[in-house]
Amino acid sequence: MKKEKHLLVIRLSAMGDVAMTLPVINALIRQQPNVRVTVLTKAFLKPLFKQIPRVTVFEAEVKGRHRGIFGLYKLYKSLKKTDIDAVADLHDVLRSNILKVFFKLGGYRFAQIDKGRSEKKALTSVSNKAFKQLKTTHERYADVFRNLGYSVSLSSVDVLSKVKEASSIEEVFNLKNSTYIGIAPYAAFQGKMYPLDLMEEVVVLLNAKDSYQVLLFGGGSHEKEMLDSWEAAYDNVTSMVGKYSFSDELAIISNLDVMLAMDSGNAHLAALFGVATVTLWGVTHPFAGFYPFQQDLENALMADREKYPLIPTSIYGNKLPVGYETAMRTISPEEIFKKIIAISSNKETS
Repeated sequence: MKKEKHLLVIRLSAMGDVAMTLPVINALIRQQPNVRVTVLTKAFLKPLFKQIPRVTVFEAEVKGRHRGIFGLYKLYKSLKKTDIDAVADLHDVLRSNILKVFFKLGGYRFAQIDKGRSEKKALTSVSNKAFKQLKTTHERYADVFRNLGYSVSLSSVDVLSKVKEASSIEEVFNLKNSTYIGIAPYAAFQGKMYPLDLMEEVVVLLNAKDSYQVLLFGGGSHEKEMLDSWEAAYDNVTSMVGKYSFSDELAIISNLDVMLAMDSGNAHLAALFGVATVTLWGVTHPFAGFYPFQQDLENALMADREKYPLIPTSIYGNKLPVGYETAMRTISPEEIFKKIIAISSNKETS
């Protein structure tokens, strides 16, 4: 009789959403010693799962051999060969719903995330807004495993360990008695991206403290050009863009003292390792449930809702009402700087 249970977890994108699965999967593995997990996701995200035992990654090629209905059927047949007992769909999109049909026809138990779409619609509504805290995405993920019969309780012990063995660590963290601040200044949508001119003011303030080293994170040629220019202009600032693999960047992030990011993937990556994370919120809001794992809500700096009462205007920041383009300017660089100083000072004395 088979004692070990093998669960397939589906979460194809995006990076921040996939990162949010890790504490939940970590909790599942910790609390259910007879369970092993295969995660169906994009290949480049494989390093995220390196620390968690009994977890393997099955690479989805949704733009290649797994494209379309016939490609997804090939994917289903390949996954069947891995001896799966049940499927946890943490995504609930067209691709995973097509896979759901195949798996259910094949007799597999299948549980799917409840994204709370009606609640989120009410939260972002222009009229009759229901402005209240919704269930966190981490708990929504955990509910999927609970619906399959596996008890999962989330706690701070489910963060990952700092990475010490990566080749990049000694190269980057080479100044003793320095405080390392990560900054990820970009976001997918304008509505949740702090204005770059103000972010540069934050960099200037941090750069003036000689005991601080600022590491900049981003991707793409345009972002690289901008962040490289900040590196050239300020002595205590270094851009990480284009210098390291994703695996090495994760190792670097895990060793930061503080991360400053938007409501974005880098905030979730830092939180995975228990790094104190300051987040900036424009037309999105923590009430939607996407707050980084186990982070103090006091570290969330939000646009002024008295001036911009429709916030949150969307879940992902893609809906920016006329007049809300400057909402994030109500968060001052000095406020961000003071928050980072307070957190790093507490770390030094603790």
